[in-house]
Order: sequence, then structure tokens, then C-alpha cells
Amino acid sequence: MEFTVEQIAQMLNGEVKGDKSLKVSQLAKIEEGTTGCISFLANPKYEQYLYTTTSSAVIVDNTFEPKKDYTTTLILVKNAYAAFTTLLQEYQKILAQNKKGIEQPSFISSSATIGTDVYIGAFAYVGDNCKVGNKTKIYPNVSIAEASVIGENCTIYSGVTIYHNTIIGDNCVIHANAVIGSDGFGFAPQADGTFATIPQLGNVVLENNVSIGANTTVDRATMGSTILRDGVKIDNLVQIAHNVEIGKNTVIAALTGISGSTKVGSNCMIGGQVGMAGHITVADRTIVTAQSGVTKTVKQSGRIMAGSPAQDSHNNLKSQVLYKNLPKIEQRLKEVEEQIKQK
Repeated sequence: MEFTVEQIAQMLNGEVKGDKSLKVSQLAKIEEGTTGCISFLANPKYEQYLYTTTSSAVIVDNTFEPKKDYTTTLILVKNAYAAFTTLLQEYQKILAQNKKGIEQPSFISSSATIGTDVYIGAFAYVGDNCKVGNKTKIYPNVSIAEASVIGENCTIYSGVTIYHNTIIGDNCVIHANAVIGSDGFGFAPQADGTFATIPQLGNVVLENNVSIGANTTVDRATMGSTILRDGVKIDNLVQIAHNVEIGKNTVIAALTGISGSTKVGSNCMIGGQVGMAGHITVADRTIVTAQSGVTKTVKQSGRIMAGSPAQDSHNNLKSQVLYKNLPKIEQRLKEVEEQIKQK
């Protein structure tokens, strides 16, 4: 696919500074770009590459002032990073438009309802009474169990397993080998020391514009639903336990685990390797830094939490300083004790 710089500028509501007629057909990092590529500059650390890149065009902020001569054509936009993200999204849509039809061999139940312009890859399975919305793409080796509902314009990548009665909204993306709707971890201890399995009779609901990373698991509820609200973005290798609720536009980084029945608010940012205890509530706009352990309810919205157990990040930094100085403090105590003994 080939576009002129002018066409791309129009798509991004940008202004061209240079040759509008240049043609680009590839996306590239600014330090790796060659003729025919388009790149972007958002981080000042990479400004040096603007003066050496051979990319045909570079997207920059409209406030950017170059310090040296350059040979590339610039596309001036309000926010270079956001504009390049838009460009990537449009490029992905164009690629996806080529995927339509049902490949064989695949299995689609006679009771399933399939929308228009749908792609279903080879070896995919769509069970009884499932519904798949218009323009949704289901890649090879996906399994969708009975009575599940997939909305419109979704993308489900290879190896994903969706258990029965799962409900997925519009414009959702589920990456390879994610598991949606597996049993929650529910076992009841018995008098003889064994554990009886508690049936997990609920389901999982993903609302609209949800993204699930590769190898992430979202467990079905014991009763009711495990719910990820509109706009939630989940990274790879995340565990969401039974009956958890994640609020709108919350983002969760890799290797995080959220225990059962915990409720996370809207617009939260959860760092990598965070652990959350069960049956707690985390307020809206909470930020939890990487490797923190949240063991208690966070009531005040907008707090930054850090450490394990997690506390206010400012207090956590103070604690780290004290911890670092413990050997010195211990030595001073020993010296004071020795002085007291000598008196």
C-alpha cells in the first residue's frame, strides 16, 4: 500500500513542511527509516536521528524547532505520538479488510449466527447457539464454546479459548492464547483434608473496546459475572480471578494478578507484577507502581500506591530510605549501648 505525504497529513490533520508528493509505503523507526518509509519523533532523546534519517517523512509536534539541517519532509501535528498511533491503527484496519470468508477445515455449529464480512480461520471452532458480529475476525485454532456472544469488529487471534456463555462487546481485541471464562479458583476444604470443587456457574463479560494480551486469563464468576468495563486494556500474562470487576479505561501491565471479587475502579493504572488481594476495592484513578502488593481497600481516588504492602508512594519512598539506613542505625545503637555500659 502506497500513500502520498499529503494524503497522510490530511488523515492526521497535519501540515506538510517539504515535498507533499513523496510516496510512502512502510512504517519505520526514525533511526532505521529509509526511502519510502514514514517515521515519527516524539521523544527528545531521538531528535539526533532526525538529522540523519533517510525516511521520506517524519511526523513531529507542530511546536518542534529543529536545531540542524535535515533532508526529510516533516508532517506537523498537535501530538506526534498520538498521530503516529492513529496512523498505525488505520494501517491495521487496511490490512484487516483483506480478511474475509470462512476457511476450511473449520467447524461452525448449525445453530450459530454469523454476521456479515466475518473472517473465520482454519481449524476454528464455533459452538452451539454462538453469535458472531459483523466484521469480526477469528483467526485459526480459536475455540468459542456454546452460547457465547462476540460483538462487531472484534479480532480474536490464534489459539484463544473462549468458554461457554462468555459475552464480548464491540471492537474488542483478544491476543494469542488468552483464555476467557476458565473456572475460577474455588475449592471448599473438607473434614478429611481434601478439597471439593465449587462449581463456577457464572460467566465473563467484556464490554466494548476491551483489549486482552497474549496468554492472559480471565476467570468466570462463581455466580454472576466477571466484568471488564468499556475501554479496559490488559497486557500479556495477567490473571483476572472470578467475580473481579475492572472499571472503564483502566490499564493493567504484564504479570499482574487480581484475586477474586476485587473491584478496581475506572481510569486506574496498574503496573507490572502487581498483586491484589481478594474482596477489596480500589478507587478510581488509582496508580499502583510495579511489583506492589495491594492488600487493603484504597478509598481515596487519585492516589499513587507503591510497595508491598502498598502504601502512599511518598511514604513508601521514606520507608525505603530508612530501610537502606538500617545498618547505620543499628551500628549507632550499638555504640550508644556501649557508652551506657561504660558509665
